[in-house]
Amino acid sequence: MPKHTKIAFIGLGVMGFPMAGHLSKAEFSVTVYNRSPAKAELWQQTYRGERQSTPGLAAAGADIVLVCVGNDEDVRSVFYGEEGILAVIQPGTLVIDHTTTSADLARELSQAVAELGGQFLDAPVSGGQAGAVNGQLSIMAGGTESAFAAALPIFGTYGKGWQLLGPAGSGQLCKMVNQLCIAGILQGLSEGLALALASGLDIGTVQKVLAGGAAQSWQLENRALTMARGEYDFGFAIDWMVKDLGYCLDEAGSKGLALPVAAQVQGFYQELQADGQNRCDTSALLSRLVKPSES
Repeated sequence: MPKHTKIAFIGLGVMGFPMAGHLSKAEFSVTVYNRSPAKAELWQQTYRGERQSTPGLAAAGADIVLVCVGNDEDVRSVFYGEEGILAVIQPGTLVIDHTTTSADLARELSQAVAELGGQFLDAPVSGGQAGAVNGQLSIMAGGTESAFAAALPIFGTYGKGWQLLGPAGSGQLCKMVNQLCIAGILQGLSEGLALALASGLDIGTVQKVLAGGAAQSWQLENRALTMARGEYDFGFAIDWMVKDLGYCLDEAGSKGLALPVAAQVQGFYQELQADGQNRCDTSALLSRLVKPSES
């Protein structure tokens, strides 16, 4: 892909800021938009690129438009309206939504972009803020093979792996599976650590032992020690996991499936939200069972 390819990046949160930065460092021509102008100004001071005051102005004339915002409502706000992305899409434009959304919204946007002659991929990511900063994200895509092929040079700047799962919406469905697995693992890890702490076991030693067996997981490797110390002021916010699990439960409900563990863990997270821990890392599930002073 030519380095003069024009890219618009909409949304400069903890994920989008470094992702857009990787594109800039790869010498693509990048224009950014963020709802908070100060964040866009900071990005421009940090990386080489331009910034605009509306999603439409940022996307106008872009070959590829990338979006990474918060939820379905946020995505709609940057796509629709006189100042939205859809108002300026030209035939041949590739639109990639990295936001974790409902599968229904992905299908809706895919159709809307196609009607304007463009291509659309829903491409949620996994790997968290650290993965975005280090260019080590896993990317789950839904869309056509041609759109996916066109996106590969972009994915290569901030991803370590990517896969086309099927038609529009498939990336979001795979991300739901990802979040369901994480929620269950974190609850199990929290209960295991609670027992270990109550029993006086050294958590560092426990982590090393378990890492060599069937209990090994990314969460065990990266979160066990911080959980035991009661450190949760980083990582993937509880607010976002509650949102994501809501999509999972809605999708499962539409298929007649019951997800009892997910429903229970979402309830636990909602308790933590009510307790003011909504911006804490999802590993804060342990705080329901063991207070920091006990660990």
